Amino acid sequence: MCKVVTEDGPRSASRPRTDPRSSSTGPDLEGVAVAMSVHGEHVGELAGVDEAREHVRRGALAPAAPGPVGLELEAHLVDRAHPGRRVPWARITGLVEDLGPLPGRSRVTLEPGGQVELSGPPGDDVAAAVAGLRADAAVLRSVLGAAGLGLAPLGTDPARPAARVSPGPRYAAMEQHFTAVGCPVAGAAMMTSTASVQLNLEAGTPAEQHDRVALAHALGPVLVAVSASSPMLAGRETGWASTRQQIWGDLDQARCGPLLGRRDPAEEWADYALAAPVMLVRFTDEGGAEPVTGRVPFADWAAGTTLLGGRRPSAADLDYHLTTLFPPVRLRGFLEVRYLDAGPAWPAVAAVAATLLDDPDAADAAAAACLPVVGRWTAAARLGLTDPALHAAARDCLAAAADRVPADLRTAVHALAEQVEAGTGPGAAVLTTARAHGPEAALLAATEEDQ
Repeated sequence: MCKVVTEDGPRSASRPRTDPRSSSTGPDLEGVAVAMSVHGEHVGELAGVDEAREHVRRGALAPAAPGPVGLELEAHLVDRAHPGRRVPWARITGLVEDLGPLPGRSRVTLEPGGQVELSGPPGDDVAAAVAGLRADAAVLRSVLGAAGLGLAPLGTDPARPAARVSPGPRYAAMEQHFTAVGCPVAGAAMMTSTASVQLNLEAGTPAEQHDRVALAHALGPVLVAVSASSPMLAGRETGWASTRQQIWGDLDQARCGPLLGRRDPAEEWADYALAAPVMLVRFTDEGGAEPVTGRVPFADWAAGTTLLGGRRPSAADLDYHLTTLFPPVRLRGFLEVRYLDAGPAWPAVAAVAATLLDDPDAADAAAAACLPVVGRWTAAARLGLTDPALHAAARDCLAAAADRVPADLRTAVHALAEQVEAGTGPGAAVLTTARAHGPEAALLAATEEDQ
């Protein structure tokens, strides 16, 4: 049976390299540090800020040649008979607990709004990763369909208001933290109304890592525009092509903003993590978490300037803190690309992103194509492919990737390239259906797409 996992955070990760955790159908509890804390072992306080920085820096980028790919796909769970209602938590968990092992060995996890996430083990390349995730998604859709439920892979829920159905203490504490720091609306929407496709890629050799991290960021605005499938939220048109990306932009940028790429990425990630405010303090003996209701940078906790939970942090606390940081590209030993809207064309989008980062010739072409739009995250989220510069960069990037993706994915990528050439994104279908038949119809239509 599949075990329901909810405590690995809003965006869990499957490791792209060989790792026994990546192929398990059990919980991925964000590594050894959290496993230690589950057993109540808050031992060994960090000696100070320097030790904390070195701990993060060492874990940021593990040298490994590009090639293996990990994929994760989120989708909104929809009751076909009552698409305007969220599915009750007990109904969701009951169905997931009855699942047997999936053919592609993906883990099934649940998000606070009832979204379902499939996290596949690493494939040898993006074609293998897509094939495994497709097979598992087909089984999951069949099981859910027999229960009258569907999966809608869209960047945001176009119909239903934000609402948390998970009783998990981590999510309750996150909700309280976002309220305390002044972004309750964006926090609730992020947790309960968004869905993405996430790509996990190797960090590269030490000589490659700076350029790979920089390119992953440079591609961000272009691929946000290409994948944008979320022009609606909670029953209304938002005026944004990717409302999912706009929601992340409305959250604390010390937690969600991109790395700037001005120096060694591991050093920058360490400084980013220490400057970011602590969101939660986990109380392992009770299995819960307490929100931090002020802005306390982790560096202040590590230095002892501010004590949280009546103590200074351990390495386990620092690793847990890293799971509450949500930049567009997160460094977890590998590159965790987090900025893509979920959508019906997710296999093609994943193939393009992986090829542009892992194929040297495609990467060179993409780097040149993206230069005019580097850092244009807001324009990409608001305008998508209607922005002329982003449209030109997207056309060039698709051209660079189209004949270099694995053969099994070329038909899908060529279809995506034609869409991009026409300036049409997946959000257009959402708007067309919603305007003709209402937001609930748009949500239902997304459950019927051939994925």
